[in-house]
Amino acid sequence: MSGPLAGIRVVDLTSVVVGPICTRTLADQGAEVVKVEPPGGDLLRNLAQGSRNPGMSGKFIQFNRNKRSICLDLKRPEGIAAMQRLVEGADVFVSNIRPSALARLGLDHQALSGVNPRLIHCSILAFGSGGRYAERPAYDPIIQSLSGVAATFERATGEPRFVPMVMTDHITGIIAAQCIGFALYRRERTGVGEAVEVPMFENMASFVMSEHMSAATFDPPVGPTGDNRILSPEYRPMATKDGHITVGPNTNAQAFGFFEAIGRPELRDDPRFCSATARTTNAAAYFRLRMEALRERTTAEWLDILGGRDIPCARYNTLEDLMEDPHLADRGFFREEDHPSEGRLRRTAVPNHFSGGMREEELYAPRLGEHTREVLRQAGYQDAEVDRLIETGAAQAPAS
Repeated sequence: MSGPLAGIRVVDLTSVVVGPICTRTLADQGAEVVKVEPPGGDLLRNLAQGSRNPGMSGKFIQFNRNKRSICLDLKRPEGIAAMQRLVEGADVFVSNIRPSALARLGLDHQALSGVNPRLIHCSILAFGSGGRYAERPAYDPIIQSLSGVAATFERATGEPRFVPMVMTDHITGIIAAQCIGFALYRRERTGVGEAVEVPMFENMASFVMSEHMSAATFDPPVGPTGDNRILSPEYRPMATKDGHITVGPNTNAQAFGFFEAIGRPELRDDPRFCSATARTTNAAAYFRLRMEALRERTTAEWLDILGGRDIPCARYNTLEDLMEDPHLADRGFFREEDHPSEGRLRRTAVPNHFSGGMREEELYAPRLGEHTREVLRQAGYQDAEVDRLIETGAAQAPAS
C-alpha cells in the first residue's frame, strides 16, 4: 500500500510558492521529488517571517515536505551535466523559470526530450507563450492585479485589494499538478512524454471570468459582468450578538427554513425572496435581512437553531481559531513532528485520501543541499566525482 504516484521520479527546479505547491502535491501522493536548488537556496527559505535557523522559514517548511534537496550551480557546466543526469532517470521535470532562461541552460523541452523521450516537461509560467507578456516577470500580486481578482474587491468594497494569501500561486500550482497527472496517464498509453505549459495569468483569468463573465457570456451581453450576489459588500461573515457567523441558505428549502428560524415565515411568499432567481436579483436586500436577524442571538444559539434545520452555517474562525478547530482535530489535520534541525514543529497533513493507499514514509522539509551526495550517488556518480563537484562549487552539501 503506497501513494498513487509511488515510483514516479520528479526533478523539481521550482522556487517560492507556485512550483513548490505543485511538487508538494506530487510528493504527498508518493512521488519521489528531488528539489534542485541554487547556491543560496530557494528564496522562500529566507523570504517568509518566522524561523529558528537561517534558511528554514516556517513557510518553506510547509511547502517542501516529502522532498529531498540537492544544491547545484547551473551556471557551471558540471552543474548542468549533473542536472541532465538526474533528468535521464526522471519521469517529470517541473520548473517555474521563464522559457528563454530554460533554453539558455539547455533545460527546455526540446533539449531534455533528447535526453529522455518519456519525460513530462512541465513549465509553470507567469504568462503563456505566444502572447506579448510572455517574457515578463511576475509574482502573485501582479497576477491578482492583472487577472481581475483585485477588481472583484473594488466591485464589492470600492477599493481594489489583493486576497491576503498567494492565492494565484496556490491555484496554479494545484492545476499544474493536475496537468502532470493527465500527461502521465497519456504517457502510460502512448509511451511518449510531452511538454506541459501552465500559465498563471490565463488560469486565473479563467478562474475569475468563469465566475464573473455572467450576463456578458451572451453576445451581445444581456446584462453587466459580475455575480452581484458574490460581489455584494455584505457577502461576508455577519455579526451576531457576541461574534460572527456565516450562513448560506441558497435552496428554497434552506431559505424558507431560515425565514422560519428568524420568525419571519411569511417571507417565503415575498416576491423578492420566493425563488433562487428572485433572491439572486435582490441579493442586497436578502443580505440585509440576514444581517438584521443574526444580530439578535449569539453565535452558539444560531449554530444550534440553524444546524438543527440543516441550513448551511459556520462560525467565523480566526487563524488562531482554525488551529484549534474541533473537526480538524478529529481528522488529525495538524501533525506534529520532530525535525532534526528545527526541533518540534506543527504542519498541515495531506487532506485527501485514496482507498488504494497513501504515501507511507513522510519526509521532513530538507535543509539546503541535505541530499546532494545521496542523490548524485543514485544518479551514478562515484564518491570521488561527488567530492570534486562539491570542491569546485558545482554542487553544495552541508557539513556532516
